Amino acid sequence: MTRSSWHIRTSAVVLAWMTAAATAAAMHRQLPAATWLMVHLLLLGAVTTALLVWSWHFSVAVLHAPQAPTRRGEAIRITTANIGALGVISGVMANAPAVTILGAAAVAAAVAAHVVALAIRLRHALPGRFAFTVRAYIGAGLLLVPGIALGVVMARGSWDASTYSRLLLGHVTVNLLGWVVLPILGTLVTLWPTMLHTRLAPDAEQKARRALPLLIGGTLVTTTGALTGLDLLAAAGVAGYLIGIGLTVAPMVTEMRQRPPSAFASWSALAGVAWLSGTLVAFGIALVGGSADALSGFAGQLVAAALIGGVLQVLLGSLSYLVPVMVGGGPAAMRRRNARVNRAMAPRLVMLNTALAVCVLPSPSAVRVLASTLVLVAVGWTILLIADSLRRSPGDTSRTTADSPAPKPPAHHSGGGVVALAVVLLAIVGGVAYDPAAVGAGTVSAAPASAGVTATGEATEVTVTIEGMRFTPDRIQVPAGNTLTVTVMNGGDDVHDLVLETGQRTPRLSPGQAATIEVGVIGRPLAGWCSVAGHRQMGMVLSIEAIGGTEAATAASGQTPAGHTSNGAAAGSEPVAVDGIDLMAEPGPGTAIRDPRLPPAAAARIHRVRLVVTEVEAEVAPGVRQTRWTFGGTAPGPVLRGKVGDTFIITLVNDGSIGHSIDFHAGALAPDEPMRTIAPGETLAYRFTATRAGIWMYHCSTMPMSMHIANGMFGAVIIDPPDLAPVDREFVLVQSESYLGPQGGTADADSIDAGQHNLVAFNGYPMQYDHAPLQATVGDRVRIWVLAAGPNVGSSFHVVGGQFDTVYREGAYELTPGTGGSQVLGLFPAQGGFVELVLPEAGTYPFVSHVMSDAEKGAHGLLHVSRAD
Repeated sequence: MTRSSWHIRTSAVVLAWMTAAATAAAMHRQLPAATWLMVHLLLLGAVTTALLVWSWHFSVAVLHAPQAPTRRGEAIRITTANIGALGVISGVMANAPAVTILGAAAVAAAVAAHVVALAIRLRHALPGRFAFTVRAYIGAGLLLVPGIALGVVMARGSWDASTYSRLLLGHVTVNLLGWVVLPILGTLVTLWPTMLHTRLAPDAEQKARRALPLLIGGTLVTTTGALTGLDLLAAAGVAGYLIGIGLTVAPMVTEMRQRPPSAFASWSALAGVAWLSGTLVAFGIALVGGSADALSGFAGQLVAAALIGGVLQVLLGSLSYLVPVMVGGGPAAMRRRNARVNRAMAPRLVMLNTALAVCVLPSPSAVRVLASTLVLVAVGWTILLIADSLRRSPGDTSRTTADSPAPKPPAHHSGGGVVALAVVLLAIVGGVAYDPAAVGAGTVSAAPASAGVTATGEATEVTVTIEGMRFTPDRIQVPAGNTLTVTVMNGGDDVHDLVLETGQRTPRLSPGQAATIEVGVIGRPLAGWCSVAGHRQMGMVLSIEAIGGTEAATAASGQTPAGHTSNGAAAGSEPVAVDGIDLMAEPGPGTAIRDPRLPPAAAARIHRVRLVVTEVEAEVAPGVRQTRWTFGGTAPGPVLRGKVGDTFIITLVNDGSIGHSIDFHAGALAPDEPMRTIAPGETLAYRFTATRAGIWMYHCSTMPMSMHIANGMFGAVIIDPPDLAPVDREFVLVQSESYLGPQGGTADADSIDAGQHNLVAFNGYPMQYDHAPLQATVGDRVRIWVLAAGPNVGSSFHVVGGQFDTVYREGAYELTPGTGGSQVLGLFPAQGGFVELVLPEAGTYPFVSHVMSDAEKGAHGLLHVSRAD
């Protein structure tokens, strides 16, 4: 096989892995472990393959060693690594531990063989200036082995949340700093000036030699600190690593001054190094200022910055340079291929880096979604152009090397970059328009605060602190005529804001953020509140009083403060006319009936689940649409099932516009960390081991909890009792009630507070199983799991015409076959269980909550029993 054919094939493999990673990122809402999948497709697949290929190529080049007569050994190592990577990924996704371990062993064996081959080359080579590059490759390969071992330990063990977090941080640190960034820096020492077509800086070799022990030592110290929980030790390792990066990058700056970057390859590599350095600085600051546990609050941003901004951009830049050179052909052919990879260079670079910055920095959820889409567009665009450069044109026959004359620099068209920047800005504007409250917009101004009072020229400044669900102080007295300035500081753990009846407001404030409202001259009393759904009803109200102002006149006029109705709902937010709802009508177009059938528990003992919090407008009854807060896009969220002893690893991603959290009743653990509220854009890891059987509720535990549950944030976890007998049919019904707000709005917080619900449903939609009955056959043993999710109403589950011979409630059998019968399964809110029955005759059996007013509000369905053939 010729050299060009070899590099075409291996580059195609790398691009295939990168395409798969980009696809996983694009499908993050549909895939249960999309982030994990994207990271491993990129690092274990694309990066590992690229490192095996190009570290061997550069080692042969810098050692001036003859190329082996065949590539058999290299091909075996790369093939083994790719098969192993596929094994790890498929094993984890399919919950097949044996496949995962075999895959990890294959990757480790391939890398170990690669390290041995490099060491043999280095030992037999003549002394060379750039042997440190090969030593960097060897060090990286050795560091991957403990990284793989930590991954296997995490996958196989049942660890508490704190231990698992330390193992994860150690696994990420040693793999990213050791296996990925170390060889990247070692390669750029010689590749960077080659990209620029300039001379190597005189001190590049010396500084690279000094940097190597700092980079390896920094990796080991940071990993040790991460595993032991010694955050300052980890921070010291990061500092040493950054010094090593500085030594490596300093000559690159000198070379850049000699000849500035002019092609996509060099600009992309430069941006990648900048992102990697910035991420490490942020990581180190977080370790010094807090703890490794606090990193989970912005772990998603750090991962995106390091992997997409850093690793992926360096890889794209390197391939954009190396592929056109190594494919073969003469100078003219290389110029044509360079022209292909440099097409639309400015818009791709600007779009990727500015959109990624928007994703990483604090921004509303809708803005991040649009910006992440632009990042994927830029990455996919670049992958396609690199793939196009693999294509040979007629006449590409003569041989070209990396020492060929510099290609003609691409023409710079700043207009493309400006257009890309405009597209990113439009995405920001579009996201803000979708959720204006997130940035403090969207409220119509009402009557001014002055009420005609004469200004005194004096100023009053007040700082209001948010603590829990209270403003402190919650009463502000201002001399009439004074100008008032209010600074709001969010000292809580959730997103809040302050809205005044004048229409003035702060943006949504994440924990630790502050904002100021210039209220103006005060001449009358003003009301203020937090506009996040349910927070006002929890007591987040504030009053401003004008001392000696027009309080009496306002009170005497009987005016209701602008922007409010007498019951505290926003003006124009009239509740849905419940009397006009026809629950017997067919569900509207596009409304999917929730499948009540329950599949058996998987054989795997570790369950990895990604739950993305999303805000979804959906039909909740015929003709009634509400904006629900959901786990995974549905209310209730997905049903999870396992056995006693199984471990559940949950990744919660908040793609909503306010803070949310999650509480799994199926796990027994301290709630402080795993159940904390996370802000929009943040990610939380929740790990528990199921030790007791039953059907357990999970729900958002952010205050006001009743509002979050009523608005859709609940679901069920079923843990099978030991030796649970098989049945012919098995269903699950999660009962909940609705407190309808305005059309398209959220649940009505006042109705929740008053306990006045409008609808009751099984699996999220009232009477849906009247239109799509459950199916069984005469003589079938039918098991029905029921959870009363509330938030305020329980259930008295009954099958009309049926009798239960088995009743299991709250982890214990209350009735077994042959010991009697039961007519209802009575459940308080958050309780659950199952019943079993055998229906002897064909027919249609209604099932209801025997709280009959609730059955009439929608807790009703049909079980159709047909004759056996």
